[in-house]
Amino acid sequence: MATDPGASPESATVQRISDESIQLVDARNRPCGSAPRATMRRYHFWHRATYIVVRNARGELCVQRRTLTKEVFPGGIDLAAGGVVGAGEAVHVAARRELAEELGIVGEPLRHMLEFVHARNGNHIFGSAYLVDYDGPLALQADEVAEAFWLSPDRALALDEVTPDTRQVVETLVHDGSLAAPG
Repeated sequence: MATDPGASPESATVQRISDESIQLVDARNRPCGSAPRATMRRYHFWHRATYIVVRNARGELCVQRRTLTKEVFPGGIDLAAGGVVGAGEAVHVAARRELAEELGIVGEPLRHMLEFVHARNGNHIFGSAYLVDYDGPLALQADEVAEAFWLSPDRALALDEVTPDTRQVVETLVHDGSLAAPG
């Protein structure tokens, strides 16, 4: 990709992300084409996304503060790693990719937890949520994750500025008992 030599690395990253090809789906979650991320956002197209809740041995969740350059909910709080599924990409592959990109977690077993629909505030998402138990070091993706810290599920849900889709995932997992401390 050619970029403006005077452009900042942040603007180049934002441009690259907005051009990324996203898998579009219809209102029944059937693939129906692809579009650049910016077009998907602008027209509020249905798409798929992954959510990976990271839990440590104490039962705490890895909570992420989004960077101020994020296109949606800049500076907000995520209770799960994840992101949109690329055109032609399998959902479980997207989950592993996003977990590696955002937090540097590679090779850990993911447990599929739930499928859900999030249709609010112009977002039309078919979400796939996973759980990973992890106590190792984190390697944060600087252009997406400003900081990460560990909190109990209840304390994480009590935070202001939690993104509504990650809140939906964690509330569902708390309600069904899936986020009890491992062991």
